[in-house]
Formats: sequence, C-alpha cells, structure tokens
Amino acid sequence: MSRLSVLYADDEPDIREVATFALELDPEIAVTAVEDGAAALAALDAGLVPDVILLDVMMPGMDGPATLTRLRERPAHERTPVVFITARAQAHEQERFRSLGAVGVITKPFDPMTLAGRLRELLDA
Repeated sequence: MSRLSVLYADDEPDIREVATFALELDPEIAVTAVEDGAAALAALDAGLVPDVILLDVMMPGMDGPATLTRLRERPAHERTPVVFITARAQAHEQERFRSLGAVGVITKPFDPMTLAGRLRELLDA
C-alpha cells in the first residue's frame, strides 16, 4: 500500500474527529480535516495536494457538490479523486453524486474499523 494524503471536509466536529481517527488507524493515511467546503478550497489554495478529497454532502454555506464544482475549476485539482460521505444512502442519490464526478460514496453511519479500507477500495475501483 502507498501513503495516502486525504483532505476531509465535514461540518460536524464529532464525525470529523471519529473519521479522522478511523482513517489514521491506517499508518499509511494522513488526514487534513477541515470544517467546510470553503476551508477545503482554502487548504488547496494554500498548497495542500491531497491524493483524495472526502467531502460531506450536507454542509452549511458550500455543500459537498458545490465544493466539487469549485474544485474542478482549479487546473491542479481537475482530476483529484473525490469521495462523498453522506447519510443520503438511497441509490438514486448516490448515482447523482457519481454523476457529478465523485469516484464513490461512503454512507453514514460508517464503520470506523473499515473506513480506511473502504476509501482505498473506492480509489482502486
């Protein structure tokens, strides 16, 4: 396995903390966690170059889909893989997220013990 840099945006501090901890159980994953889409874009503008971006779908201000749209406007991140994380688990919603350009969707509540493996599976698909 190769080292994986993850930018994770979620407005819920508790979920952000649990997901960060769960992902970093894998010693080959490093997470930069931020509170919303605007902070994710600011981190990218400041020079962060993640291997994958994990976006909560429902965030105030700039939600996950809007963040993805803005992300794709940046030439350096046109192809950065994005995975949505959401409680919206219905098939048509997940298909919509994929149609926006996400490589996959992780549903909440997630299993902290399998989160890192699930993220890697989506990236390998």
